[in-house]
Amino acid sequence: MLSFLLLGVLFSCKNEAKTATNPTQDNAATEEVEKQGQAFIADDGSTPNVLQIAIGSPDHSTLVAAVQAAELENALVNAGPLMVFAPTNEAFAALPEGTVDDLLKPENKDALANILKYHVTPGNYSKEFLKKFKKLGQANDQNVTVEVVGEDVMVGGAKILASVPAGNGIVHVVDKVMLPTTE
Repeated sequence: MLSFLLLGVLFSCKNEAKTATNPTQDNAATEEVEKQGQAFIADDGSTPNVLQIAIGSPDHSTLVAAVQAAELENALVNAGPLMVFAPTNEAFAALPEGTVDDLLKPENKDALANILKYHVTPGNYSKEFLKKFKKLGQANDQNVTVEVVGEDVMVGGAKILASVPAGNGIVHVVDKVMLPTTE
């Protein structure tokens, strides 16, 4: 009986501690509201997901900036599996001058998201396995062609340069920004 009484006292103390307010904590909580979701949870113990791989790559800083501008971080950390065809900074630099700056503007968020989703496919296929495909269905509901040219695998005209396994799929580094067809 005494143990039930002690448990009751402990639980009531914990509940009181939860209801106490701290103005400093309230202000900090309001400032952090912008960045919520699974993409913003620190996890040093598991295999990096496709977003973490891009963030950790100095060759993909433009891609990461685009993902952030389109607010797609949480989509890239879901369980997947996801194949991300990740254009390098050089691939973005090859676009006509001003294109990237224009796409990063808030008013072009939907167009940017459409382009980025065109670089994502459900699945986790190696470069070798992709040679068996003619088309892939992309996350923006369009198809992209797959071609084999010699030993190279081309997806939407972009050559796969390297592949990095991720905890929720695979990142295929590509040499070109693939642009979806406009309908």
